[in-house]
Order: sequence, then structure tokens, then C-alpha cells
Amino acid sequence: MSYGDVGTTYVFQPVKDRPIRLVVLGSTRGTDLQAIIDAIKSGILNAEVVCVISDRKNAYILERARQHGIEALFINPKGLTREEYDELIMDELEKRSPVDLVLLIGYMRILSSQFVRRYRWRIINIHPSLLPAFAGGMDLDVHKAVLDYGVKITGCTLHFVDEGVDTGPIILQKPVMVDENDTPETLKAKVQKAEQEVILEAIRLFQQGAIKVEGRRVRIVRDGDSFK
Repeated sequence: MSYGDVGTTYVFQPVKDRPIRLVVLGSTRGTDLQAIIDAIKSGILNAEVVCVISDRKNAYILERARQHGIEALFINPKGLTREEYDELIMDELEKRSPVDLVLLIGYMRILSSQFVRRYRWRIINIHPSLLPAFAGGMDLDVHKAVLDYGVKITGCTLHFVDEGVDTGPIILQKPVMVDENDTPETLKAKVQKAEQEVILEAIRLFQQGAIKVEGRRVRIVRDGDSFK
């Protein structure tokens, strides 16, 4: 299925009478996934993680999923083009339809154009900086770049995925202060806390149908308001 092209207007419809269904793609430890799992178990979030998929067999995100009874699937990318690999993932998503959101959490691959087109406005990525600053990097490399540059405020960005790298419309951002004694590791811990807060907020907004895309702008309504 396709959800439109960049430049058009799209309103995410509310998910009613059932949990919002999530698929997570990840290549690392999946610390932000734990926040989602905890929020679901505590009743804070009415959601279901349908499946966690990784391109790395030993990625801890898969073990994290298994520990909580979530289907964990390793898909081996060896010998496959980006398009061939993404076809395998899309096949798995179709088997588990409906999938309301695809979350990229520490996912170390760039999605193919056909994947983005098929799930337009359904794929979101968390990036550990205030985009467009420090785009393109991953994990500790981003935090090291922040410290090397000497910025005083960093943070995280949740954005829709488009055909570029960290270039999709921004949904939410959260700032984090940089302390003089921060290291890449301590800064990562602070930013991850912000990431988790942003991800949980965004899932709730998607479930409520409170997000509208107008070109590059993402509008959010809250507290019973409506889009004009």
C-alpha cells in the first residue's frame, strides 16, 4: 500500500478499539525499545510490538524482544541488494498486517525507495541530535561530533523517513543540555532518555490521529482540537 508522496498533505487516521501495531527495525541494543515495552506493560501505552527485525544476528535488540515474548526475526542481508533485502522485510510486514508504524531504532541500514514509498508516513526514525545538525552519523559518533564542535545544546529528533538520510519531515524534537564534563557515553545516556520520551509521545499522537503532514511541515493537535 502507498500513503502518498512528499509534498502532499496526509492526516494519520486514529487507531480505535485496538492497540496500535508496531514493527521495530534495529541493529543495536534497542534501549529505546525497552521504554516502549515498559510503557505497554504498565498500561501507559495502548500498543503492541508485533515483531522486531534485525539485519544482525547477534544484535541485543532481538534478545530483548525474546525476553518479553515478542517475535524476533533475523533477516540475513548477505549477498542481497538493498532492494532485495527490503523486499524480504516488506513480505514480513505484509504477513503481519495491519502494521500501523515502522520504528527504526538504531537501524544501521538505509531503506530503499520502494520501501519508503510503500509505507510513506508510516516509517519513523529517532536520531540522536537536533536535525538538521549532525545528520548522517550514528550512535556515539554523533555525540562525539557534538562535543568536538562545542555546542551547548543537543538533543534528539523523531522524523518521518524519506528517500534521503535524516532528511524527512520532523515530527518532534527534544533538547538536552551539554555539560562541560560530558563524554560521548554520558551524553548518549542523557539523549537516550529524551529519545524514549519523544518516542512514547509520538506513538500516542499517532494513535489519536493527531498528526498531519503538509509538505515538510508536521502539525500536531492535542486536547480535542481539530485540524483546520
